[in-house]
Amino acid sequence: MSLTPASLDAEVDSVAGPIVALATRIHENPELRYEEHRAAAWISELLESMGGVRVERNTGGLSTAFRARVGNDAGPRVAILAEYDALPEIGHACGHNLIAAGAVGAFLALARHASELSGAVEIIGTPAEEGGGGKIRLLEANVFDGVDAAMMYHPFDRDLLGHTALASLWVTMEFQGTPSHAAVAPFEGCSALTACLQTFSLVDSQRVHFRDGVRVHGFVTNGGQAVNIIPEHAACEFSVRALSSEELSRVREIVERCARGAAMASGVEVHITVRPGYRAMLNNQALCSAFGSALEALGRPARAQDTSVGAGSTDMGDISQAIPSIHPYLAICDEGESTCHQHRFAECANSPRGHQTMLLAAKAMARTTLQLLTEPELLAQVKREHARSAR
Repeated sequence: MSLTPASLDAEVDSVAGPIVALATRIHENPELRYEEHRAAAWISELLESMGGVRVERNTGGLSTAFRARVGNDAGPRVAILAEYDALPEIGHACGHNLIAAGAVGAFLALARHASELSGAVEIIGTPAEEGGGGKIRLLEANVFDGVDAAMMYHPFDRDLLGHTALASLWVTMEFQGTPSHAAVAPFEGCSALTACLQTFSLVDSQRVHFRDGVRVHGFVTNGGQAVNIIPEHAACEFSVRALSSEELSRVREIVERCARGAAMASGVEVHITVRPGYRAMLNNQALCSAFGSALEALGRPARAQDTSVGAGSTDMGDISQAIPSIHPYLAICDEGESTCHQHRFAECANSPRGHQTMLLAAKAMARTTLQLLTEPELLAQVKREHARSAR
């Protein structure tokens, strides 16, 4: 069978059974960030057995990362990315099992035509998207060097070609107070918990000054040691997100100022630690359009974007700032029925509709990859746009 979009569709259909079984197996065995040993092994074994390729394990020094490549190294290189980590308590409520299996389906379809490819295609297993920044570590390890374009898809409650993803970081505050008996001598203590809780109140008071798109949310990680002791230690963590790195930096300063003000008012000390998060997603519009055309040809046209729906953050944002990239969303449930990080969404990630969308995504990614490899002007357009937009 010659290499055409239709032949790639047929190849995806031919591996549908094993791909669905892989998605189900990963869903039923959720593993947290950097602990995805079974998922990485199952994916690698399937790639080797069905794709006839050698899979590189421990890619970039990460024990749950992998990579495989087919095609002609003299031409362009396109990477299809797989995620497969789960969330605490609610498992695959972000649908990463479908992301992984969809990437495998697209890669296997192209691998069946390896000798006909005018460039190289690789699948890269990227662990720890849920707060671990696996893609960033792989980027720093030069795993993406030489890649001309990267793509993946994400389950959602609607189809969107170029949805926003926010820049992010995490701020941890540890408060140190003075303990005392809460009934006998409360006046001799300085409550670390009071400062911790007042930080939340002060942050809330500043929300009126945040630009549109900013998200600040936190939780108490240490609320004290016993009910009859003025808390000597307390701690909390905040996630800060914004549409731009500039606004992210400004809001971070506000959040830190709130913690210091609460500590001063409570007579305690505070130690603040900032953990870098993810950069904003830079959706390559030329590449989004190509993916959208593939979807339309498959009978599922998608909206470019939807400003009525909120946005999260992803380490694909960091990849997009370095390499032309897309991160489209495809529905696995009705609009408004559920969204990521909810129990119902986890159920949808292991449903017939979820599997059907996964196979569609595999076909669309395979088609888009083929177009990148066979249409030099498209790739040139993609690269020109990235050169203008990256920052």
